[in-house]
Amino acid sequence: MKTLPPAGLKRSHLIRVIPNAITITALCTGLSSIRFALIERWEFAVSLILLAAILDALDGRIARFLRADSHFGAELDSLSDFISFGVAPAVVLYLYSLHLWKGTGWALALFFSTCMALRLARFNTSIDVPRPEWAKRFSVGVPAPAGAVLGLLPLMVSFALEENFQNFPILFAISLLASGLLMISRIPTFLMKNVPISHHFIRPILMMVAVFMAALFSIPWWILSIVAVLYLFSIPLSLLSYRRKKSEE
Repeated sequence: MKTLPPAGLKRSHLIRVIPNAITITALCTGLSSIRFALIERWEFAVSLILLAAILDALDGRIARFLRADSHFGAELDSLSDFISFGVAPAVVLYLYSLHLWKGTGWALALFFSTCMALRLARFNTSIDVPRPEWAKRFSVGVPAPAGAVLGLLPLMVSFALEENFQNFPILFAISLLASGLLMISRIPTFLMKNVPISHHFIRPILMMVAVFMAALFSIPWWILSIVAVLYLFSIPLSLLSYRRKKSEE
């Protein structure tokens, strides 16, 4: 007589699918932004890339929470990141404005995508490299989702100002070049998920989150643009903090 597997085994297998399903959803969301860029629905295209960034932040944490993380999931996550944050933003910006520069505009899109691939490859090869506990608060170079957001910053500013920046490809050329170089750089940047917070600041932070969400729903592109600019200003601070920690060690 054929014996059925224990019920617990079935639940375990089902749980292991959830993080990978979120990753695939992020991949499809990011890739779909290109479709909406082709029909010139620019705000929706950028929103899908931002949604992919949120899903990317969730899948790893859910995998660790469910104890369902795996090497397969890590590789799938990198492939999803490359499509959502390396290919989609470059194509969206090319279709929006960089196509005016023809071959040069496409070369800039290729440069950004290549930098994203190099950044993800370096991240994958450094996962198992031992690091001191304090160093885990920092990322080597700008992470993939942040790089995509910085590349899209001029487009988000145009949405906030309700202006058309399509005739200014220089803005998008600078954003792609700068964000690409920041991603492949060795500059340490803050990893917000690993920044320690004193319990005295929990309530004020929660109140700030409530205010932030209210503002986000009221003036989304202004808030997202401001957050991206603040992240840029945090990079020198993270470099100083990293050097101080390293000298103390």
